[in-house]
Amino acid sequence: MLCLAVFLPIIAGLAMLIYPPKTRGYREWAVECVTLFTSFIVLLCLAEPRETPTVAFMLMKDMPIAFQIDGLGSVFTALVAFLWPLAALYGFEYMEHEGGENHFFALYTITYGVTLGISTAANIMTMYIFYEFLTLCTLPLVMHGTKGESVKAGHQYMIYSFFGAAIGFVGVMIIVAFGQGGTFTMGGVLSEAFAQKHPLLLRFGYLSAFFGFGVKAAIFPLHAWLPKASVAPTPVTALLHAVAVVKSGVFAIMRVTYFSFGAHLLRGTWAQHIALLMTVITIVYGSTMAVREHHFKRRLAYSTISNLSYIAMAACLMTAEGLTASLAHMVFHALMKITLFYCAGAVLVRTHRTQIEGLRGLGSVMPFTCGVYTIAALALMGTPLLPGFASKWMIGSAAVSSGTLLGFAGVAAILVSAVLTAIYLMSVAFFMWFRPLEDTTGINTDFNYDPTWKMKLPLLIITIAIVACGVFSNNIIECLAAVSAGVI
Repeated sequence: MLCLAVFLPIIAGLAMLIYPPKTRGYREWAVECVTLFTSFIVLLCLAEPRETPTVAFMLMKDMPIAFQIDGLGSVFTALVAFLWPLAALYGFEYMEHEGGENHFFALYTITYGVTLGISTAANIMTMYIFYEFLTLCTLPLVMHGTKGESVKAGHQYMIYSFFGAAIGFVGVMIIVAFGQGGTFTMGGVLSEAFAQKHPLLLRFGYLSAFFGFGVKAAIFPLHAWLPKASVAPTPVTALLHAVAVVKSGVFAIMRVTYFSFGAHLLRGTWAQHIALLMTVITIVYGSTMAVREHHFKRRLAYSTISNLSYIAMAACLMTAEGLTASLAHMVFHALMKITLFYCAGAVLVRTHRTQIEGLRGLGSVMPFTCGVYTIAALALMGTPLLPGFASKWMIGSAAVSSGTLLGFAGVAAILVSAVLTAIYLMSVAFFMWFRPLEDTTGINTDFNYDPTWKMKLPLLIITIAIVACGVFSNNIIECLAAVSAGVI
């Protein structure tokens, strides 16, 4: 069943490339049915997880391509399965003005299967292979339309991703060579004896994996591709910045930290200190750049850079409390950020406005879109009773509990970022609701410019999920704490 969930979208997407659907309606039904059926299969697999990995095939002797849903993988897998059908539905209306829909949705569907391959990988080599496939199938999506700016962004994305793959492979080889093939095991696969005999190799290998996978997690200074990729269609940037690519990066960092190298072998070493320092720097850098940015989607992209390092920093604390906080923010941020990007996409499609200044007064003609944006913005900035507050509080608490200098530096970075987040998100909401609609070019003030139900329904469902995560945050965090308790 798990193999079917991974390979069904890939095969369906390839079939769409070879035999393109003849009509838009047929294509939309095909894509939505494939994604919904895949998510249904994932739900069944989550309900009855197998204790042993499912081997799809043997890449080489003693190197299986295998899948399994464990506690950590179930969090990412459930998140992807929930959001992808909604993302596809949103994309149907958005892509009508972009063109190239057959090519786009074929690759979009393939990416679903590849992302599931990462989230359910049973060993480091399976995860690494699908991680690289993710680059290959998202690269054409970033370059969709083949405009000069899109091509340039795609080239930069490709260079950064391949560079990260080369660095990360060093860590992968160490895990495979000294970790019994690299099967993901709670607590790590490297032994105390190896750590004592090869301490430099252990720490160098971990940092190679951290920075290699950290490219997709946009860790400073390997972040520059992410704001550039905002030129891609919004259904792509939403998944790039909220779910598939960037979350695969932080998920991979969690995997190698807790299931490969072993947090107990790394805690207190200079390798941990370097990883923590870079995440702290990235938190402040991303927030600062977001305040300075006037392009709507690029501002959200810099916000993503900052928030990804919230997740990575908590994971690099290498404690159960830190991992719980990291998982909580991974889930909550995905919901909040995909909503913000979808609002930006709705504004772009309906009014063709991309700059922050152009959003003045839009609340009067796009009340639904601006209302949803405001809720998601309040959640991400950490307003109490909404999920962003719970996850950020947990990250700060975990950092303080670590009792280290870098832990306290992380708390300081979070406080600075919280102020900057309020500025760069709520200034937009203020423009939308409390400034007059000065620029009426192409806008009839008597007309409602909110999108149709294809965009509204995903926005409504995810917004309800955001509020529900705030209301039931304690229950969610208890489940995530149970996952973390089995890892340390």
